Amino acid sequence: MHATASRHYPLGVDFRSVDELETALRGADYLPDRGLATALFLATALEKPVLLEGEAGVGKTEAAKALAHARDARLIRLQCYEGLDVAHAVYEWNYTRQLLHIRAAQEGSVSEEELFGPDFLIRRPLLEAIEADDAVVLLVDEIDRADEEFEAFLLEVLSDFQITIPELGTVRARRRPVVVLTSNRTRELHDALKRRCLFHWIDHPSLEREVEIVRLRVPGVSERLAVQAAAFVQALRGADLEKPPGVAETIDWAQALTVLGREDLDAGVVETTLGSLLKVREDLVALRDGRLAALVGEALAVAGT
Repeated sequence: MHATASRHYPLGVDFRSVDELETALRGADYLPDRGLATALFLATALEKPVLLEGEAGVGKTEAAKALAHARDARLIRLQCYEGLDVAHAVYEWNYTRQLLHIRAAQEGSVSEEELFGPDFLIRRPLLEAIEADDAVVLLVDEIDRADEEFEAFLLEVLSDFQITIPELGTVRARRRPVVVLTSNRTRELHDALKRRCLFHWIDHPSLEREVEIVRLRVPGVSERLAVQAAAFVQALRGADLEKPPGVAETIDWAQALTVLGREDLDAGVVETTLGSLLKVREDLVALRDGRLAALVGEALAVAGT
């Protein structure tokens, strides 16, 4: 591995318009609103990272996956967490292999250049994306869970698309990856990071769009059940719960109901399958004492059934 000069590819090489990208995303079973489709198009056309924020389960990670599918690109994912460091995000040296190399040399001397060459480097997601010659979508997932120190380190990568390895020099991207960062906003990100990114807030979808998503992602779901399930989830989101369900939970629940052979909702089946939607005990308790039946009734009224 060696340092290389940055070589930019033509802008807009992937899609000629927002409409074209939106159609490609639909082909990947993802239904973006116009604002999200525009943000993703600009990320590819301007070679600029895009930061997607929103509540858990609204489709931020799925947007990056769908974009990779639409571009016929490789998805490289860095899952962020507290304590994430360079060794797990960028690279580390394969000390075991280095030691074996020293032993194999036996009496022969081993130079530092040999031991700290590319063959002994373990490439983590950021370095793998920077070095890639093929089309790549780099997903930096839940950046808000990483420490502020790592967020500061990420600035170099997003500013210049390069990584410095002391023993080898600076590695610059031959072909810039499309970078998608996601955040559940568990903490506020620094302005310096935001300035380097396009931004889009993903909200919960309208009832009509959520029904369309369920139809697309749950083969075999009945028309009535798709509308009823989406309407009930929408009602839950207005019920002042600690962790309201996202679109991902709507899809999981609709799949569960379909597997059970259901074509309509009633309070009994909702109660027995509620664990597909709500993952916090306090929320389950909050729906006792007739509240659940009332929400089911409200959803059926909205669905017109």
